[in-house]
Amino acid sequence: MNAIYLSGTGNTKHVVTLLLDELGMDSRIYPIESPDVLKAFEEDELILAYPTMFSNIPYLVRDFINSNQEAWKGKKVFLITTMGLFAGDGTGCAARLLKKYGAEITGGLQIVMPDSIGDCKALKKTREQNKAIIDKADQRVTQAAKQIREGNYPGEGLSFAAHLAGLFGQRLWFYNKTTGYKDKLKIDPSKCIGCGICAKNCPTKNIRIENGKAVASAKCTMCYRCVDYCPKQAITLLGKTLYEQPTYERNSK
Repeated sequence: MNAIYLSGTGNTKHVVTLLLDELGMDSRIYPIESPDVLKAFEEDELILAYPTMFSNIPYLVRDFINSNQEAWKGKKVFLITTMGLFAGDGTGCAARLLKKYGAEITGGLQIVMPDSIGDCKALKKTREQNKAIIDKADQRVTQAAKQIREGNYPGEGLSFAAHLAGLFGQRLWFYNKTTGYKDKLKIDPSKCIGCGICAKNCPTKNIRIENGKAVASAKCTMCYRCVDYCPKQAITLLGKTLYEQPTYERNSK
């Protein structure tokens, strides 16, 4: 079982890695932006994991699924989503699309992790609260691995009830935020030192360094990787002020 994942600030990567470790499988794990990602399809059983955004698939993940239609045919796919609070049918959104291309969905797992949106004050929690969320998530992943080993795959987010919850809970109201790549990334040139960390880590190559400063184009997938790893806190996306940089590494300590 190989895994393909999108992870903005480390939450999804942690969940996938932990699950495969608990399963004790000889697996390969590929970031979705890796040039070798298509090697994952050499196995018949896959994990596809990503953060849920407004109860929908990140556009980068949707684009990847659509761009590799033939590769999904006949594959068994287990879906994992991570979210800050509410996922609805986060796994179901990808499941419906993958079924169109001939994939068999083996199950779904939706895991609450600390929110990675550092420029929205209302979402902020203490370090202790975030650590407790991670501990609970780890317990759920361990339990899910036990179920999978017993042949009883979780089916979270795949039901019709979950579909309605995702649709009416968030997707109808925020659908415009997930229909394509964004051009809203804000980089403060007075803070930017041109270190290139944002450009190096952007999964869509949306950021480049020009004349010693970071410059963004219009292909932001809202993963928050650049925002939460910038050493000078020069980047924001949904908000105008950065309150913290809640990466998995910081929250898990």
